[in-house]
Amino acid sequence: MMNELNEKKKLEEEYNSEFSYNEDKLNIQISFERIAFIFFIFFIIAIVFSSKVILLSLEDKVFKKKILKKENFRSSIIDKKGNILAKTVPVINIGINPNLVIDKEKLLITLKLLFPKKDFKKKIYGTKFFYVQKKISKEKLEKVLLLGDKAFIQEEKIARIYPNGELFSHVLGQIDDNNNGISGLEKTFDYELTTSKKPIILTVDTDIQYLIREELLKSKNIFQNTGSAAILMDINNGDILSMISLPDFDLNKREKIKDLKFINRATKGVYEFGSVFKTFTIAAGINYNVVQPETEFKELKKRIVCAGNAISEYDDKIPSDLTAEEILIRSGNIGSARIAEKVGIDNYNKFLQTIGILTNISFDLEEVGQTQMGRWGKCKLLTIGFGHGIATTLLQLTKGYSIVSNGGFQVSPTLIQREEYKKSKRILNEEVSIKLNPILRKIVSTKEGTAGFANVKGYEIGGKTGTADIAASGGYSKKKINTFAAVFPASKPKFVLAVMLDEPKANKEFVYHYRDGRPPYKGNWRNTAGWTTVWVTGQIIEKIGPILATKY
Repeated sequence: MMNELNEKKKLEEEYNSEFSYNEDKLNIQISFERIAFIFFIFFIIAIVFSSKVILLSLEDKVFKKKILKKENFRSSIIDKKGNILAKTVPVINIGINPNLVIDKEKLLITLKLLFPKKDFKKKIYGTKFFYVQKKISKEKLEKVLLLGDKAFIQEEKIARIYPNGELFSHVLGQIDDNNNGISGLEKTFDYELTTSKKPIILTVDTDIQYLIREELLKSKNIFQNTGSAAILMDINNGDILSMISLPDFDLNKREKIKDLKFINRATKGVYEFGSVFKTFTIAAGINYNVVQPETEFKELKKRIVCAGNAISEYDDKIPSDLTAEEILIRSGNIGSARIAEKVGIDNYNKFLQTIGILTNISFDLEEVGQTQMGRWGKCKLLTIGFGHGIATTLLQLTKGYSIVSNGGFQVSPTLIQREEYKKSKRILNEEVSIKLNPILRKIVSTKEGTAGFANVKGYEIGGKTGTADIAASGGYSKKKINTFAAVFPASKPKFVLAVMLDEPKANKEFVYHYRDGRPPYKGNWRNTAGWTTVWVTGQIIEKIGPILATKY
């Protein structure tokens, strides 16, 4: 009996030892509490960090809103394809107050590591506040703030940025330190830019602007000209696709531009353009029905004198018997003067007024020059007939060529994209363009013409060259203004491209490659538009032609 009881007790003890539920439940309960506590800690941390991220994001938005409201915000300027040309963004400038620096030697070492290209030694031992970095990046700002030096001072500002740097400098213009427009479109449309959130949309094409500028920069290397300018315009509606003046400047540097070499040669510079005016002379003759392309001029002299001043042919090989058409193709001075005589002072004056040469042009930039010519007279009529004694702007020349080539319709050059175009009024006889454009084509396409280097296959280029001596005190210097006004396609004009080189020089080492299959030529000594500006224009059209043909 006793044995049975002992055996039963032993089994109960083993059973309780192997299956102890109370202890297991307690352990499980403790484990769950620990996990819940840890999860709660992580949850709180996540909320804190999330809140911080949201707070920082809100602070950034508040900062931007605060800064953009604090100063005069300017809306963006974009090109016809939507590319940003000018934009206002909030920025932070970081500076140092030397009086608050505790350890200047240590801070100098740190600054050298953060800004290796800058030297702050003299400034940090001074007493005046100075900037360490304007428009500092967020990454660099964080590194500066981590130093914990109270000498650093943050300045919250807004900045006007120009993604293309120099590319549109004369078109866009500049703003001052108070964010006010002081030149270019920034000045003309200062009110609109500071009162509206809508961007101003231009007619210019950034890709075309870049390609033309590149060719003008190359021309400086070849012909050593001091400056240049080019305008590409839609001949029918006045939209300017490109306007360039060199030298230009980087708008982002905000430098004061006082040197006259940075004048806007496309709109502000006033020049005698020479023989490009001969186109206007024959156009006036056709318009007033006193001259036709086939009108003959017999026994033209090589030299005539007016008021004691001699007028000579630039080339003695020009024949003495020419038609009006041949006079323009060969660019005869004496023949052009005789055509001007037939037109007369009153008609020629009226004609130049009509096409915008003698009237102040209304334009989107304030930097626009005015035509200079003095008083009309018999000798003035003769000299203007072949392009001397009158100085105007490349913009007015471009407008004039548009009108005489587009069927005689009025056109107003513009940089601002218009919502709709009103039908232009015809201001010249339609016959002018019908009879003139084929002559302009022959100037480029025939061996007698002066612009063969612009005969780019597939684009039917027409145009007229102009070589003029630069006026100096008491007469003229040997320095030149070489110009070419191109119209294309000549059979149905869509574009006018006026290109001017300021003081180019003949390059005897340059190798000219003809487009008609002739062998290359080296050793040119002629400093005329046909050997300088026409070459550059041909290179330009070769580059931009595919874009114009496919997109415009």
